This record gives sequence, structure tokens and C-alpha cells, in this order.
Amino acid sequence: MKRRLCVVGSGQHFVSGISYYTSLLAQELAAQDEVSVVLLRRLIPRFLYPGKVRVGSEIMGPKLNHTLPTFNGIDWTLFPSLWKALRFVRRQAPEVIILQWWSASALPSYLVLARHARRNGIALVLELHEDLDTAEARIPLVGPLVKRGLRHLVQQAEATVVHSQYDQNRMVGTLALRPERTFVIPHGPYEMALGGTRRDRQVPDICRILFFGTIRPYKGLEFLVQAFDRLSRTESGWHLTIVGETWEGWTVPFEHLAVSPYQDEVDVVNHYVPDAELPDLFANADLVVLPYLRSSASGPLHLTMAAGLPVVLTSVGGLADASEGYGGAILVEPGSVTALVEGISAARALAGKHFTDPRSWTETIALYDQVLEAALETVKSSASA
Repeated sequence: MKRRLCVVGSGQHFVSGISYYTSLLAQELAAQDEVSVVLLRRLIPRFLYPGKVRVGSEIMGPKLNHTLPTFNGIDWTLFPSLWKALRFVRRQAPEVIILQWWSASALPSYLVLARHARRNGIALVLELHEDLDTAEARIPLVGPLVKRGLRHLVQQAEATVVHSQYDQNRMVGTLALRPERTFVIPHGPYEMALGGTRRDRQVPDICRILFFGTIRPYKGLEFLVQAFDRLSRTESGWHLTIVGETWEGWTVPFEHLAVSPYQDEVDVVNHYVPDAELPDLFANADLVVLPYLRSSASGPLHLTMAAGLPVVLTSVGGLADASEGYGGAILVEPGSVTALVEGISAARALAGKHFTDPRSWTETIALYDQVLEAALETVKSSASA
């Protein structure tokens, strides 16, 4: 018998990695259950959003399946959009509400939806992509207030989902996660970058490196720029493509690039690229470098593994867990130019090889089945107690 589920997460107006995850998860669950979707549309006043220039643009290619009932969406003002969302949820009558947590902006509406679930005997699943964004944490009073609200959501949830053992261990302390109600589920593959056309190369012995993702302090791009200068060029050449949108005014990587003797070997695409550009970007890369200083999970890593490319990534947060079993992954020490040089040099020997992504949505949904059954059983037991 199909379960009735409602997935709540980021919409496409303020598009982000969670927008893709929400869409993909809902569609995969819909293959076996009755799924409805509630999207958060306008997260904050537009002028406060780091990517305000592209808000509302048609960036995201894959749309939610049109057969899925969808409310799009809840705005930061909450009224009347939140009231309309509750009316939509009542009409769909889900047995389980699945909240995607990634931003403090989601807290007010999530608290209301959690209260609705509690009052109506609906099981609540809270999926944590992180606890608090680094930029949000620096806003006065926001960090403590959001942590308190998030801990309340954790206590209200029948089950909590995280994406790595690292996050589970960390959040048991920071958010008082209950281990018996916490489940580790990896991301399914992100296949939006497949199907590109590789260009003919005038200089075939150049190894092309791709950095992809938002440019922020914790992404460590400045270490990659410095490592690029130190790569050996005695036998062959290199080319670096940087693709990403600058957030938090982080210009340090470009300051290093401005004085690099090899800046002519670097291309910069400093904006959030639409899905249509992804396949060719990855098809023309020989390897990907993700020099993060911290990370719970990484959409660019899952894009890279789906594309089968070698990847040099730092051993921080949940990245080791996420890349486990992927033959093209080389893990290096974070914040070290020397380690990056060594990792990139080693990865060059893997260029041209295709690696199999160990992640699958079949695996993710099979694990989600356990979460849903556990959450429903908890609600059932509480009702009969």
C-alpha cells in the first residue's frame, strides 16, 4: 500500500543545491508512494540574498514531475502563503511530512508545519543538510536563536536524516540528535552534467582542471589558485576553469589570481550557470578539484562522480563518507597548497579514465523506506500509548 508523503524544501526561485535535491528526492519517492510537494519560494528579501542578481531566472533544468501535486510556494513574509500551504497540506492529508533543512530562513515556516504535524498525528522527518550556514551564523543573534529552534524541530521529529557519519557524530552534540532516531543516507547521483560534447583540443597534452560551485570563504579556492602556480610544467601544461558565483564578497582567490604568472591559463565564469551549460563544462574537464575547508556535503562532488571524472577533494566533514567507494577520488589535507599540488599531480595520471559512481537513488530510497517505516511506527505507538 502506498504511503502519502509531503516533501518540503527549496523551490527554484532562489535556486540552490537543495532545490535540486528536493526535486530529485520527490520524484524518486513518487515511484513507489503518493507524493506532494511544498516549496519555499522567496526565502528572504531579495536585496539580502547573495545571488540576488539571478533570483527568479530560469536556471534549473529538471522540473518537478507535473504529476506531483505542488504548492509553490511559501514566502518569507509567511502570510498569506503559509496559510495557503497549510490548506494545501490538509487537502493532501500526508501520513509523513519530510522537511529539508539547509537555511535559517526555513525555520519559521518549518516550526508551523511541525506543529501542524504534531496536532494531526502526522509523522515528521527532518533531513539535515547542515545545521547552520556559515554566513547566517555570523549574523548577530541569528546563530543562538536558530540553533534553539532547530533543536526544537529535532525533538519534534520522529526521525532525523543526515548524509554522513561525520554529521551524525557532530550533531549528536550540537543539536542533541537521538542516535536511535537518526539515519545516515547518502545523496543519490546528480546527473545534470551528463551528455556534454568534448571540444577538439589544439594542444592535447594540457590537463584541464575544473573548480565548480559558489565562491565562499570555506570553499578554499584561494589554495587551489596558489597550487595551480606551483604545478610542474616541465613535461606538459595545465588549464584551470573556475565556475561559480561569488558570495559574501569573497575576493581573496581573485587577488591571488591577479598576481599569478599563469593567469593566462585560467578562465573564470563568475556567475551561477544554468543547467544547460553543465554537460559541456564537465565533458571538457579532465579532473575536478574541491579544496573545501569545511563541508557537510557537496553537490559538485556528486555531479563529478555522476560524470565519472577524477576528483581531488579535501578530507573534511562528510566528504570522505560521500566519496567512499569512488575509485577516482583523491583525498588531501585541507588548507595545504603542498597537499593540493601533490593530489592534482597524482590525479593527472587518472585523466581520461571513467569511474563508476557508487551512489544510486535505488540505494537512497531503500534506506529512506526504513526511515519512513520507523517514523510511522513511532507515531502509531505514541497514539496507542
